[in-house]
Amino acid sequence: MLDLKRITSEPEQVKAALKNRNNPEINSSIDEILELDTQRKKLLQEVEGLKHQRNQVSQQIPVLKKEGKDTSAIMAEMKSVAQNIKDLDQQLAKVEDLMSSILHVIPNVLHESVPPGKDDKDNIEIRKWGEIREFSFEPKSHFDIGESQGLFNFKKAGEVTGARFVYLLGLGAQLERALVQFMLQTHLDAGYEEMIPPYIVNRDALFGTSQLPKFQEDVFHIEKFDYFLIPTAEVPVTNYHRNEIIDPDKLPLCYTAYTPCFRSEAGSYGKDTRGLKRQHQFHKVELVKFTTPESSFEEHEKLTANAEHILKLLELPYRVVTLCGGDVGFGSTKTYDIEVWSPFAKGYVEISSCSNFLDFQARRANIRTRDKAGKVQFAHTINGSGLAVGRTVLAILENYQNEDGTFSIPEVLKPYLPRR
Repeated sequence: MLDLKRITSEPEQVKAALKNRNNPEINSSIDEILELDTQRKKLLQEVEGLKHQRNQVSQQIPVLKKEGKDTSAIMAEMKSVAQNIKDLDQQLAKVEDLMSSILHVIPNVLHESVPPGKDDKDNIEIRKWGEIREFSFEPKSHFDIGESQGLFNFKKAGEVTGARFVYLLGLGAQLERALVQFMLQTHLDAGYEEMIPPYIVNRDALFGTSQLPKFQEDVFHIEKFDYFLIPTAEVPVTNYHRNEIIDPDKLPLCYTAYTPCFRSEAGSYGKDTRGLKRQHQFHKVELVKFTTPESSFEEHEKLTANAEHILKLLELPYRVVTLCGGDVGFGSTKTYDIEVWSPFAKGYVEISSCSNFLDFQARRANIRTRDKAGKVQFAHTINGSGLAVGRTVLAILENYQNEDGTFSIPEVLKPYLPRR
């Protein structure tokens, strides 16, 4: 979340940094916080005044009693003062709670380099890599290739669970496993530390990474325990250092984690329902960094390059786009999407989002470090997919397909697959 002091002391600068999000409600929310802050300061002044009065009179009462004077009127007045203090404290708590609830739904400020725009149509391509293959036949979809080769079964998964679930079978399961091992080893070689985190988290963890309270409909809730299935490893990995002060000499801390991910995909029904592109359960290798404020943008570029490196090794054509203001996620200040080429769609498909959150998540999760002078400050967090495994399978099936409906295995993956 944003720094409340920054909002109240520099409201116009904050509004300007949020302008490209194309959400007029944000300015109203900031104005409401300013009004509530005025009320809060007034109530604080009144409460402090009454408490000062009470303290002074409390010191006088024993003296008056010692002098044999009647203190009943003063005692009655102090009882009234105590009630007024209680009433004002309750009002103050309500104002502060309301301020917090509004603050929790205000998105992060955007970096000055984020281009203006309303949606993904306004995102800016910044680079491409790889040669797009020219087919001598009409390329098939990954769905048709996988079904014909017995790699996965959506029908059986639908009978067992429901729509948007899949059984991976034989080579399909082995290919997914091989990709996970390959991705993890590549990131370990790049200096990341591997982690296997919990797949179930509490409300505080989801709040820390900005999924709650705004996006509760997007996650699966276990009502009995008030727990949630993770939508991404970003949640448990980022929260690993919650309520800590990280030694600045250890930064950047770089983690990679393979987990299943669970998403309700609220609001996406009817879109990309055929195949592996948009599942309720899928696997992903995540990259998470904790950095100092001074190095976060440099580390953001490095993390994005680490994700790209996977596609380069797999020899899959891709492009990188900078998301425009209207498409940047709630907690991010700047995001790069990496999109892999889909021959069947004749276009690019998102396979990773790499985002810099500045101190937005760190404030929520209370993740701190120290500056050069030793003063405590919030750390910066960065994360991205390295990569979404199912979508990588999609890209391999389509880009490495053969005319007879089979597909070839990328050379770099062969050591990770069982001997056949």
